[in-house]
Amino acid sequence: MPTHDETRRLPYTPQQMYDLVADVGHYPDFLPWCAAARVRSVTPFEEGEVMEADLVISFKVFRERFGSRVTLWPEKMRIDTEYLDGPFRYMEANWAFAEAEGGCEVSFHVDFEFRNAMLQGIIGVVFNEAMQRIVRAFERRAKELYG
Repeated sequence: MPTHDETRRLPYTPQQMYDLVADVGHYPDFLPWCAAARVRSVTPFEEGEVMEADLVISFKVFRERFGSRVTLWPEKMRIDTEYLDGPFRYMEANWAFAEAEGGCEVSFHVDFEFRNAMLQGIIGVVFNEAMQRIVRAFERRAKELYG
């Protein structure tokens, strides 16, 4: 079961980074391997909102859609993602954003397992590099948007 934890200090506000990660509909504009994104629904609740969304991931001959439930906690500056349907046995990801000297600290955690053992084996080889590329893509996008 691959997991990845990373914390980065960036020269942007926690709100800017939170807004960037929460904007799931724009992921295909900058995330590697993200071919499409669709927000199915957004349901407000007292402390934030729950979004159900689909992402299409395309990597070489692999192309899969998966659905997730994204819980946005604006007061806590936290975003939690849980798996709904698609090629995974399970998947969860969490983002947290905190004030830090000169900007903010962004913490990212992901844990998942594919249903297909062969695919899991292939991804396992490049998993950490792939997760680092995804985090760097968010950094580049922040620089484009917030300079």
